[in-house]
This record gives sequence, C-alpha cells and structure tokens, in this order.
Amino acid sequence: MQRRGFLNLVVTAGASLALAGCGFRLRGFDSPELTIDELAVAGSDSELARLTTERLSSLGTRVRANAPLVLNLGPENFGERQLSVLDSGPQEREMTLAVPFSVQRRSDGAYRLPQQRLEVSTRFTVSDDNLLAQDDIREEARQELRHEALRRLFDRLRALETR
Repeated sequence: MQRRGFLNLVVTAGASLALAGCGFRLRGFDSPELTIDELAVAGSDSELARLTTERLSSLGTRVRANAPLVLNLGPENFGERQLSVLDSGPQEREMTLAVPFSVQRRSDGAYRLPQQRLEVSTRFTVSDDNLLAQDDIREEARQELRHEALRRLFDRLRALETR
C-alpha cells in the first residue's frame, strides 16, 4: 500500500517537472493587472464592447467618456465556413471573429496602439439530425469567440504602458 502511494507521488512530481520544464503555465495565472487607470471605449455598440466595458470595470479601470486614452473598437465581423466535404450528416464548421481596434491618446490624437485586428477562430460540428440545436451551437461558438477575443485584447492592453 505504501509503495502505491509513493509511486503516485513520483509520477505526479515527474509530470509537474516535465510541464514546468517545457514552459507550461496556467492561463491568467500570475498575469499582471491592467495598469490603465482610466479608459474610454468608443466605436461600435456591440456585445464585445459591452463585455470589454464590464471587464475593465471589474479590473478597477474607470470607464469614462472623457478619459485620457480611448479604446476604439470596430464592428464584430463573424465568418463561417464548412470544413467537411459532404453536405449530409455531421458537418465540421469553422467560425471566425475579426475585430479592428486601436488605442489613442485624447490630448494630441497620437496612437498608443495603432489599428490592429484581433482574429480568433473555433471549430464546431452541426448535424442535420438536430436542426433545432444548430442555432444554439452557433451562439455558443460566438460567445466563445468573444471571450477569446476579449482575453487577447486585454493581453495587448496589459503591454501598454501609461505615462
């Protein structure tokens, strides 16, 4: 019985060391907080803009219309394409989200981050057997894409230094 416990401990420690050695780290763990005190969110009135505003507020950044920095968010552009060859049965599909954004200083109009595009994609499977669930699957994919785009946007905002 003690031998089994010891072997479990050795295997767990070995796996942990292997993962640490290859650079593995948990997403969001030990990531620095956002250093921007105030930010205005401008542009399209989309679900991503609403999620961005909520996330900024939860991280302690004040979202005000007259903030010194302006985050310009473009419209959400969703695209979908079929990956599978057959038109019947389960179909593998890919959905992409592209959102242009930039960060601009209000005082002189200089761009702190010039216009860039966030592009994320996900794959999902739909089937002709369950037509009612296809809309739900597509909406789940859209939500997943928005959250991934938001994560990447905040990674880029964390790299931005405030002066």
